[in-house]
Amino acid sequence: MGTELIGRARAGDGEAFRALTEPHRRELQVHCYRMLGSFQDAEDALQDTLLSAWCGLDGFDGRASIRTWLYRIATNRCLSALRSAARRPAKAWDIPGVEPPEPTRLGEVVWLEPFPDALLPEAAGPEARYERSESVSLAFVTALQTLPPRQLAVLVLRDVLGFPASEVAGMLDTTADSVKSALKRARAGLRRREPGAAPPAPGSPEENAIVANFVRAWESADIDALVALLTDDVFMAMPPLPLEYEGRDVTARFCAGLFGAGRRFTLVPTRANGQPAFGAYLCGASGIRHGTGLYVLELAGDRIRAMTRFENSVLPAFGLPRSLPE
Repeated sequence: MGTELIGRARAGDGEAFRALTEPHRRELQVHCYRMLGSFQDAEDALQDTLLSAWCGLDGFDGRASIRTWLYRIATNRCLSALRSAARRPAKAWDIPGVEPPEPTRLGEVVWLEPFPDALLPEAAGPEARYERSESVSLAFVTALQTLPPRQLAVLVLRDVLGFPASEVAGMLDTTADSVKSALKRARAGLRRREPGAAPPAPGSPEENAIVANFVRAWESADIDALVALLTDDVFMAMPPLPLEYEGRDVTARFCAGLFGAGRRFTLVPTRANGQPAFGAYLCGASGIRHGTGLYVLELAGDRIRAMTRFENSVLPAFGLPRSLPE
């Protein structure tokens, strides 16, 4: 069947080409996202990959699977993008009437964007879903962005996707020994936060309870209730703003500044990167609530370990409107 489809696709049959590539589309999109850290850049890289595969199908010799061949194209498209990209620049603070506290540090990965759970490949069983969530979590994707491009590619292909060193060498036109060396350096250089308590299972009563408490605290501007939900080492980031805050006290001061300026929000639930997320809508005097951004939570045990806030430009990717009616 595969040989027949390849023959038809080579003859210009678009439906046959879609039948060959569609089973791999979502995982290729996630692969591009892990490498680039940006949902929009991943979309562009995926489209480039499929176009290149369509135009270059005569070059597919069958020695590797279609899946491996597509990953080779996608990986090299992402490497080209990383080498040439003018990444999304950092932005200055632009919320009138709110003066943020001094940040703990300035973040490097200001181009980071969230990935909708609705576009993740299906995972069979709770363990597979947990591994999928870990491998696309914001903390992991951010850490990947700190690696040199080739090390990033090798680590994702070997440790996340499980390709053998020999296949990765073929994808990158190098040797298996070079792949093993790059993987060793990538593992050593991956800057990750110390692990916290395991998060509750997605959709579990435990997760639902934390999420409900967060929504109540945020929508009512109850800073004490919010602080009670945070871990001592809670982390807050706001790409493309470079400001990052670590620790309960400074995060509480930041949130208190928002609420103290009279800003009140309605939260609309969704999921991003395997984690609870919310579209945030600012309540206006007219009664119309305008989308101001998207918050993604990282949970640890029965607490919130990280909050990442993204701009309102990401809302459409989650099927969320730009505003809510009265």
